[in-house]
Amino acid sequence: MSHGGNGPYGPPPPPPYRPYVPYPPPHTPLWRRFREDEWPTLREVLRSASRIHACLWIVALCCFGPTVVGLLICYPLARSARTQARRVFPPSAHLRIHFPDVVRIQRNRAWAALAATFALMVAYASPDDWDQAIQQFALRMAISPWLLLLSAPLVITVIIRLAAPAARAGMRARLRPSLRSALWYCGAFAATPGLFVGGFYLSYQLDGVTLAPLLSIVLLLPALWMGLFVAFASPTVVRSAFRTAPVHAALPALLTGVLVWEFAAISLVMGGLPPGPTPLALIAAIGGPATVSALAWWEIHRLRTSHGVRLRA
Repeated sequence: MSHGGNGPYGPPPPPPYRPYVPYPPPHTPLWRRFREDEWPTLREVLRSASRIHACLWIVALCCFGPTVVGLLICYPLARSARTQARRVFPPSAHLRIHFPDVVRIQRNRAWAALAATFALMVAYASPDDWDQAIQQFALRMAISPWLLLLSAPLVITVIIRLAAPAARAGMRARLRPSLRSALWYCGAFAATPGLFVGGFYLSYQLDGVTLAPLLSIVLLLPALWMGLFVAFASPTVVRSAFRTAPVHAALPALLTGVLVWEFAAISLVMGGLPPGPTPLALIAAIGGPATVSALAWWEIHRLRTSHGVRLRA
């Protein structure tokens, strides 16, 4: 009989050494990386595309050869612009408090509104109405950041005035990242047309040079990169309201509610009511901003009940 490992046989031998081998990270599908993660490199895309049958590649090159070649050339440029846009304007850095159910309902509401608008246009729109809808969509994409830039100071001023006097100095100090974000975006947005004009002017000066077409493409690449940078940064800038959540957690929701009614007023002034019977047109014109405002108010209610976020002191 042995006590404490002492006895005729001695202590038991230690277990064999097994080096730690980490499990490989789970494989992320390529389509999910395009949607959520950093885009794959061109080599990874081509490796995935190599699984497509060669006959389909031949048909695509014969029918859409310039388009396919242009996409392959522009893809690294777009990937670089998207990476830098996500680095300067992180998609989730503005979120202080995140409600997954609110985000899910907002996404479902956006898809439902898109489907309802498309159904209304198919049922009642004329060719002129389709052209006008496309123009309004392009106008909305172009003026969204600028309209937000004009509306944000007014809303922020009201929120700071409603806050307790002791909290106002801290709220003003937390405005600095928002101001830097706004300056970054406005600078990139203003530089894009300047780069295009400069590129076209230099290309015109190269008329008659042997490698003029190639040099023209090289001169226009910075303008194209900056335009892609602005395009990838715009959804995050509008959704985060220039990263104003650190100032007050309810600011993105409030600015979204204000912005959607401003867009509704601009659409009514420029294009009038949507096509269709008057009751349906009124519902389409008012229902969209009303549902967005209701979801924004619900988010503010969740912030107040779950985390004690108040609009007034």
